[in-house]
Amino acid sequence: MLGRRHYRIKVLQALYAYFQGGEPRIDIAEKNLLKSIDQVYELYYIQVSFLLELIHFYRFRMEESKLKFYPTPEELNPSLKLLNNRIIVSLQENVPLASKITSYRISWTEEQEMIRKVYQKFKSSKDYQSYINSGLDSFEEDQDFLSLLFRKFIARSSDFQFYCEERNIFWEDDFEVAALFVLKTIRYMTAGFGPQDDLIALFQKDADDDSGSDRQFLGDLFRKTIAKSDEWDKLIESRTRNWELDRIALTDILLIKMALTELTAFSQIPVKVTLNEYIEISKQFSSRKSKMFINGILDNLLADLQDSKKIKKTGRGLMT
Repeated sequence: MLGRRHYRIKVLQALYAYFQGGEPRIDIAEKNLLKSIDQVYELYYIQVSFLLELIHFYRFRMEESKLKFYPTPEELNPSLKLLNNRIIVSLQENVPLASKITSYRISWTEEQEMIRKVYQKFKSSKDYQSYINSGLDSFEEDQDFLSLLFRKFIARSSDFQFYCEERNIFWEDDFEVAALFVLKTIRYMTAGFGPQDDLIALFQKDADDDSGSDRQFLGDLFRKTIAKSDEWDKLIESRTRNWELDRIALTDILLIKMALTELTAFSQIPVKVTLNEYIEISKQFSSRKSKMFINGILDNLLADLQDSKKIKKTGRGLMT
């Protein structure tokens, strides 16, 4: 489900904890790394569950409005279009999803005020009114509106983001990734999606999705970067003579070491892909000056590694 860039970010975070004096045993540190990946899946299920809870709250308020002393005709005979949204119904009836929500002990009992705030925003929006009053009735319209509802009112909710970050400090970086896959879930679902079908299986439509290969990449990158750390220190020092390593941000050093490991130990990954990936990650985790520093050091070290023939790629075009 996750992409290689997110795996690299998770390895960076694990290496940072390891070299900062966290878990001293590599095997346990690696288990914690794998656990952090599994927690992204947990966040995904929390976001899907939040969507379903929002619809549950919507149904509750609809029934509550009928019990007013003087309900309006609209309140007595409300549109059931959102409740009958085909994607919503499929998610509500999905057995594996219900099992995951139970196993992760996801509950919104204490978070009704947050649910109410999101409900009020989407219920009063022009988007909702357009959907309810469109006069259309199609799977595609249901799909489009639910995508909009999640993207605009749930994924952008500062209260919901704060809730997730409070539950797990690492989810600040994972929130958008999980949200992306909720949106992909909605997009990939078809009219034939059944109650016993697994949501995660939807992502097998991605040609590059290979969880076994990705997990192997994750573990190898983590262990080999640690194993090569001292060697990379010497190589980096040779190109930073005006700098002491302890004056360079640990994040920058780790990104360089990970890139060097990937260049030399992963023969199937093109050089350009590796360089581009770590430059992009540096934009997220380093300053502007750090990004330029990392880029310059990697360019120089790449030339050194190529001269010493330490980069061996298999396959046409992988050296560029």
